[in-house]
Amino acid sequence: WTLHLGSNVDTQPINRVLVTGAAGRTGRLVYEKLKQMDHIESIALVRSERSARSLIKNCEKCGLEDVFVCDVVDGLDVENPPEGMEGIDSMIICTSAVPIISKRSLIPALLKIPINLARGKKAVDFRLLRFKFKQGQCPEKVDFIGQKAQIELAKKLGMKKVVLVSSMGSNDPDHFLNKVGKNPDGSGDGDILLWKRKAEELLINSGLSYTIIRPGILTDGQPGIKDIILDVDDKLMESKEKSIARADVANLCAAALKVGKEKTVSLDCISRVSNGSSLPKSAEEVLQGFITERETSNKSV
Repeated sequence: WTLHLGSNVDTQPINRVLVTGAAGRTGRLVYEKLKQMDHIESIALVRSERSARSLIKNCEKCGLEDVFVCDVVDGLDVENPPEGMEGIDSMIICTSAVPIISKRSLIPALLKIPINLARGKKAVDFRLLRFKFKQGQCPEKVDFIGQKAQIELAKKLGMKKVVLVSSMGSNDPDHFLNKVGKNPDGSGDGDILLWKRKAEELLINSGLSYTIIRPGILTDGQPGIKDIILDVDDKLMESKEKSIARADVANLCAAALKVGKEKTVSLDCISRVSNGSSLPKSAEEVLQGFITERETSNKSV
């Protein structure tokens, strides 16, 4: 069910980590972050050979032996894992359905730009744009069926830790992101946050040790510039600033492999400009402080 682009290595490091969705914008940062950590061997799982070759070309330390090619939606045979996955200690799930703009809705939006600017409004109101998902890549298939298969694979291989990158807002059925991909009458593919939440629940009930990371709006900023803020139950949705750099999320994923590895942790995350003069704490320090505070207060993590 998969194509492994290289041969097995003879020796295995202490901690082998599988990063799924490693060709995506967040997944690649997670994969590259782990490549910088000497005590970890990071292994990528991507959907196509094209994605694999792009990852190998653009990631300095990535070789053929580091990549598995598999479509997690319909190509993941959990009962017969491929040779080479033995001994994988942990998995970081970064797969996600990705919407694309409908060209039919883009043209009217572009024509309105001069009018909007003349009226002092934003050039483009992105909420008026229509989005769709590629065939076979809708949220139900990618964010639920695909992630269910990955969780089952982790159980099959006896992994010690699963880190799931989900999304903040998955507790709100009326969140506007759930309308992405739907038709005006409510039909069609959508409900991305609801399907992500269902996948979270599968992981929570799996018996595996896990960390669920639910970021706010993802940006392409540099890591370590702002303070990482953690909370639970979508409380950060009330914050004025709801964004966080993908690179900070990648650092949190890496930190979760060490901090609270034997625990079950679920958290929301955003970042804010620091009010003080000190440098922002590292992702590892922030995560450790969050877990300690929750445990001290007898709150579930």
